[in-house]
Amino acid sequence: MTNDSRQTRVLVVEDNAEMRSLVLRGLQRRGFEGIGCGDGKTALKMCGHTIPDVVLLDLTLPDMDGLDLCFELQESIAAPIIMLTSRDSVRDRVEGLRAGADDYVVKPFAMEELIARIEAVLRRVPAAPAQLTYEDLEIDLESHTVMRAGEQVHLTPKEFVLLELIARRPMRVFTRDALKAALWPGDAEIDDNLLDAHAANLRQKIEANGGRRLIQTVRGVGLVLR
Repeated sequence: MTNDSRQTRVLVVEDNAEMRSLVLRGLQRRGFEGIGCGDGKTALKMCGHTIPDVVLLDLTLPDMDGLDLCFELQESIAAPIIMLTSRDSVRDRVEGLRAGADDYVVKPFAMEELIARIEAVLRRVPAAPAQLTYEDLEIDLESHTVMRAGEQVHLTPKEFVLLELIARRPMRVFTRDALKAALWPGDAEIDDNLLDAHAANLRQKIEANGGRRLIQTVRGVGLVLR
């Protein structure tokens, strides 16, 4: 379970409806909150609205390769990823781990083993902070409030998502593609001008009361908090 009062949320990305239902029922019986989908685009959309604590990811999906989805998920969420697959060669396992998976479970598997793997990766993940701070910027992730130098900054939901993303990893430059994936999961047709508008509005609000510029544009790449 997570450190707060809610259940640990597990996203099951599995195209086989029977397998997905079986895993979801097993998770719920053991006290987890299970949510599921059958393709990569839906998984990205779900993560844009409901951040999971763990992702169980099938490598074989109807709309995209599981390895590619693993890369995309890592750009938008910090949850550990356990790959579920019938591919059991050493090469497949190495590719999965190199793609960023935290563990690799081969089908068929026992539910008790899967639960043990989930609990193991959760123990290795630091507890998510309730608040992010950088210099005089404070972001409360539970109440969705932002303070700069003691003054509240009122953001739209999209602006908050954008700020939270770059504030979780200061000094890291987030590419335009990563930013768009976080703001509009699964939608590859978003115009760059729309992203620029959200970024400009966010920067204007954060700097409204003065202070050093924290949100910086790296020309031709993306945004960074530094």
